Amino acid sequence: MLLNNKIWLGTSASGPVTMLPELANRHGLISGATGTGKTVTLQVLAEAFSQLGVPVFMADVKGDLAGLAKPGEPNEKIKSRMAAVGMDHFTPQGNPVTFWDVFGVSGHPVRTTVSEMGPLLLSRMLQLNDTQAGVLHIIFRIADDEGLLLIDLKDLRAMLTYAGDRAGDYTLRYGNIAKATVGAIQRAIAVLEDQGGNLFFGEPALDIADWLVRDEDGKGMINILAADKLFLRPNMYSAFLLWMLAELYELLPEQGDKELPRMVFFFDEAHLLFNDCPKELMEKIELTIRLIRSKGVGVFFITQNPADVPSSVLSQLAARVQHALRAFTPAEQKVIRTVAQTFRPNPEFDTEEAITQLQTGEALLSFLEESGAPSVTQRAVILPPQSSIGAISDQLRATLIETGDLQSKYAHTFDRESAYEMLSAKFYSQSAAGTARVLAEEIIGNVTQAVGTVEQPKRSVMQVFDPATGRYVEREMQTQPEYQAPAYQEPAAPVPVQVKKVQQTPPPVLVYNPQTGQYEPQQQMPMVQTQPVKEPKVAKTTKTVKGLGERMLENFTRSTASGAGYTMGRTISRGILGIFGIK
Repeated sequence: MLLNNKIWLGTSASGPVTMLPELANRHGLISGATGTGKTVTLQVLAEAFSQLGVPVFMADVKGDLAGLAKPGEPNEKIKSRMAAVGMDHFTPQGNPVTFWDVFGVSGHPVRTTVSEMGPLLLSRMLQLNDTQAGVLHIIFRIADDEGLLLIDLKDLRAMLTYAGDRAGDYTLRYGNIAKATVGAIQRAIAVLEDQGGNLFFGEPALDIADWLVRDEDGKGMINILAADKLFLRPNMYSAFLLWMLAELYELLPEQGDKELPRMVFFFDEAHLLFNDCPKELMEKIELTIRLIRSKGVGVFFITQNPADVPSSVLSQLAARVQHALRAFTPAEQKVIRTVAQTFRPNPEFDTEEAITQLQTGEALLSFLEESGAPSVTQRAVILPPQSSIGAISDQLRATLIETGDLQSKYAHTFDRESAYEMLSAKFYSQSAAGTARVLAEEIIGNVTQAVGTVEQPKRSVMQVFDPATGRYVEREMQTQPEYQAPAYQEPAAPVPVQVKKVQQTPPPVLVYNPQTGQYEPQQQMPMVQTQPVKEPKVAKTTKTVKGLGERMLENFTRSTASGAGYTMGRTISRGILGIFGIK
């Protein structure tokens, strides 16, 4: 609701309590226990910003913010609330709404790329420790240096495998990449995929310009993220909203202080953002909160307990809406006392006591005045929203999604060439080259084995005297190659040899004939010799000794009988024997 171009949020005993829209980029906090009216307060603020022409983004954790899309229906509760706040008229009206959903079911798909998410937020989404987060930073650095796009999770998986296999090549340049750490990151990615991470990472990626839209009536678009399923995965939910906030900071140009903010961002269940938040990420959040103001973006955190927000962030929040808190333990009472001290006191009531006595629909309000100083705290009743309170039907939601201008833009996904495709092509080419090399080596080995290898002679150096210089000089000399002795083999069994009998005719011998008184040749009986069988040796018992004349006659007879004629042989033989006196 607007009042004199100011956001009318509630009415106190002193009158309407308003917030200056030009100071909305100073950020704010809406806190209170469950069931105290935070959702209605958020709805009233979103309606007012939309009527001013300021786009809004909010996460619908419970599903009851979708009622902003259709007009409300006056009932007894609305009428009683109107009377309490002093409203004399009530005009039910809906608001321009665009539904978004990470899973693409209850709204237009919201996607981003792995590169745009960055290693810091992705490490939180994957719940990595410091060592694993450091390796993930290295993976992103290698991908940037080698021109490999990281779009979806399969690109990240391929990049992890690629860097893990070549860890030794990257250690000196980027740092140690342990395979065990790479395996742990791969396991965390598998868990994220099971939670629907494949639907979140891809293209077409979300265009932040689609948030900064006004309808034909000049109303700012209310972008509602269906987070009822996403909220069940706290790390993914907080990392996703932080990524959106970081995208706004990086993409929007500087604006400074204007009459109206460029956009207002409501961060529901903010305690999930700061639970177990690493120091590096916390520093980035603080920096973003401080600097995003100059981009014309206002950030409102919604949480149950103000103590959930770190003091370094809480000090940056100017607008305060505090609903009732419960205090049943000393620790809770201490928290309430601390919260009360952060408000500017009002002499008409005790702030600490009022926080525990606020009814449903009541809140302590404190906004910046035109001078920039916080206003005195007011106890006020929150206005009823002009739109419907609660969820809408699935049919109405589907109709609004299908008839929206962004249906054709985000309905169909595409997968361009990125790290996975490039590394796959490199792997296939290397595999083909390796296969060809192996085949060539196998062929060469077979040929070498068939032909035989010639061992090159070994070269050694010896010193040789050079008479020209009178010195010894070194010269290479070739030595014969060393050949290994063949291995000992058992001798084969002897093969029986067929012995062939050879019949020989002995030459004739001279035999003395007493009738004629002459030596006459006489043919000997043929002898049969067998080869190579040797006759067994027989021990000799007697030994016959021939005389000298007998042996000489025997020899000469054989020689002359085989070489000369009969007469010549006889004459020579007798002549020789006569010399020795042998008849």
